[in-house]
Amino acid sequence: MSQAPLHYLVVAVGTGGDLNPFLHLGRALQALGHRLTFLTNAVHAAAVESAGLPLVTMGTVEEHQQLLANPDVWDPRKGFAALMGNYSHQINQMVEAIAGVSAEGEKVVLAHPFAVPAAVMARQKGWVRSVVGVWLAPSNLRTCHDPLFMGPLPIPRWVPMGWRRALWRMVDRRWVDPVVVPQINASRQALGLPGVDSFLNHMVQGPDLSLTLFPDWFGPTQPDWPRPLISGDFQMAAPNAAAALSPELSAFLEAGDRPVIFTPGTGHRHAASFFAAAVSATTRLGLRAIFLTRERAQVPAELPPSVLWQSFVPMGALLPRARALVHHGGIGTTADALRAGLPQLVVPFAWDQFDNGARVAALGAGLVLPARRVRPGNLARRLQRLCGTPAIAEQCAQVATRFQPPHDTGALCAEVAQWLEAPPAASTQPR
Repeated sequence: MSQAPLHYLVVAVGTGGDLNPFLHLGRALQALGHRLTFLTNAVHAAAVESAGLPLVTMGTVEEHQQLLANPDVWDPRKGFAALMGNYSHQINQMVEAIAGVSAEGEKVVLAHPFAVPAAVMARQKGWVRSVVGVWLAPSNLRTCHDPLFMGPLPIPRWVPMGWRRALWRMVDRRWVDPVVVPQINASRQALGLPGVDSFLNHMVQGPDLSLTLFPDWFGPTQPDWPRPLISGDFQMAAPNAAAALSPELSAFLEAGDRPVIFTPGTGHRHAASFFAAAVSATTRLGLRAIFLTRERAQVPAELPPSVLWQSFVPMGALLPRARALVHHGGIGTTADALRAGLPQLVVPFAWDQFDNGARVAALGAGLVLPARRVRPGNLARRLQRLCGTPAIAEQCAQVATRFQPPHDTGALCAEVAQWLEAPPAASTQPR
């Protein structure tokens, strides 16, 4: 056990949806009296400082904006190569930031999946003691068991286990490892560390402990997930239906029927066709709508009186006053709709969104329409079914009861801290 208290380094990368769960963990750890430093891109500095957490930035706002400006990031086939094209630079930034944090006690890292390779390097160099891999959604963790998605492709249940393993080997060999393994190994070689053979295997096997931030009823623990593993829950802000809304939004909500909310996610800048189809579909059905996006340019310049654009509205204040939610399938937005008992149409673009959407549909809490198939007619038919099927509304209400009592993030962080302060010797896995 450490002579001085552990110092927690919370390392978050990605969009606001990736950031928020780590902010909840950071606040809970701080409330428990732990010393910590939050590491993320400078674009999120205001959010971290508003949460009252000590901050070290990794990378510039310009780098973050340049990455999101690439439309390929949201393509299910091109997205991985687009996002990871400059991964070695990001790894080096993370390693430098982790190593540069001054702490009296030993350092431990709570790492976003894409930050795990950098955290493992820091541990192997002796700059940190332990690494916790933090998994935001079920598909962050590779599995050969059902439900199994490989990008947008669902793998049928009848496919034998041997074939599933072979499919993953093919994915590694053709699409994943050629993009990132040379970059990881270049950074490792510069530190005098041996190379790795597989990105996904390294990402899963590298941490000393894994922590899932979704409940078992949404993503049950799979036999081939890493051990040791602590199962957590969605990390969400407390619902606040009474939060102040802008006069414009309040007037719109009071002027007619409950609207359908449309959002492609906080980081999406290339959803013009999504919003154009939404205008046509809602007009056809006589529905009112609210478009949520910080990027006004991707919303049609002229909107009918039945549609209102808003840059940002807290979901906890808006969803209780909505009829349905149409969204990209990010894990945070998915959880918000499930907690609100609100029917949702998931329109996955890339990443974990296909798997999250399938799980919503399996719960009976919504429908799925892949983004590449979004057309006014298709969208209108899905919306009509979503809003006109009593069984979906009933199941949404049933799922919402699973959020009571609210999840205790403090208890989860206390469990993680207890493990880190005295990890069982038998739990150590290959690194």
